[in-house]
Amino acid sequence: MAETQYIPRLRSHYDGVIRKSLTEQFGYTNPMQVPQLDKVVLNMGVGEGVADRKKVESAAADLSLIAGQKAVITKSRKAIATYKLRENQPIGARVTLRRARMYEFIDRLVNIALPRVRDFRGLNPKSFDGRGNYALGISEHIIFPEIDYDKAEAVWGMDIVVCTTARTDDEARALLAAFNFPFRQ
Repeated sequence: MAETQYIPRLRSHYDGVIRKSLTEQFGYTNPMQVPQLDKVVLNMGVGEGVADRKKVESAAADLSLIAGQKAVITKSRKAIATYKLRENQPIGARVTLRRARMYEFIDRLVNIALPRVRDFRGLNPKSFDGRGNYALGISEHIIFPEIDYDKAEAVWGMDIVVCTTARTDDEARALLAAFNFPFRQ
């Protein structure tokens, strides 16, 4: 008996609508030229982790809840005396999402989490790196519905990097705008 494959809502929207509109907009001749989402990297740096390792583990647990897969604890590469930081000391957590989990996360980010940000005026349209990748920072990780506000040990910020196969920033901006990313005008 064959197992049915689950396809996220945004992936089917990309295949059915976005791919065609991007082909018309940029005049691609080959279907493999059309930009698509490659991966999403979530990173959470915990500065207080220098003094208390439990905070890093708590942040990693929260990040795992948000991403839906286990977070990796990141360690310092070198010692910095002014920050009382030793080499290989845990200082944060990160997760890389691909395929179905990536599309599910972007769906939750755009439709649930970003509207919950206080004083939200839109995402910065200039946060592209020149190669079609987009980075954004969130100051409170509690905007995600998976995190229970009362049980959260502390409020941490996090970085979200959306990597695409686009060659230019304009292609990546068109791709993310098609996914309803709320860029400011």
